[in-house]
Amino acid sequence: MQFKTPEGALECAPVKLVVAGWTGRDRAAVDHHIEELAAIGVPAPSSVPLYYQCSAALLTQEPQIQALAEGSSGEAEPFILKSDGKVWLGLASDHTDRSLETYSVAHSKQICAKPVADTLWLFDDVKDRLDQLELRSWIRENGDWVAYQDGMLASILPLADLMAGADLPDNAAMLCGTLPAIGGVRPATDFRMQLHDPATGNTIEWSYTTECLAVVA
Repeated sequence: MQFKTPEGALECAPVKLVVAGWTGRDRAAVDHHIEELAAIGVPAPSSVPLYYQCSAALLTQEPQIQALAEGSSGEAEPFILKSDGKVWLGLASDHTDRSLETYSVAHSKQICAKPVADTLWLFDDVKDRLDQLELRSWIRENGDWVAYQDGMLASILPLADLMAGADLPDNAAMLCGTLPAIGGVRPATDFRMQLHDPATGNTIEWSYTTECLAVVA
């Protein structure tokens, strides 16, 4: 993978990927969401937060991914990369098969590619204002871009705590959880996401499309 950073180009091939789930800072809201999902058949997590183990090969910077059928969707998340002793912050999408979630959340995450933006910030440069960073996403519906997620990282558990809980080694990456979907989680083939730092005006942006593959049985 290749990234633009304040220190120049960075090339790396992560060997470990963790996808953190149930990372909302409001525990009562997280518990309520767990109950809602349980009512439609999604198994409750064994712990909160939970660190799903996924293949690092799922990380991609391609403008198009492929997924089975039309039941998958993206969600914007802070992205952590440890490389050469440094910690970097970026942006990724935890694209997930929603139908498979009712069988296993872990399997639903492992089956989909994880698009990653091509820009990173040094974690140390923003660590004192992480809560003020703004996370947004949009999906295309009926030909128009529609707001899908909008909030600040203050809604997510502190990223330093998530990193400590995941015990990330060097050359590892982590997706750190997300924000609620405006209007509810739903599939879309076109997805845009953004991480914005209002203190500097810097923004990380990325977009991708999903090709829906036929389910042949």
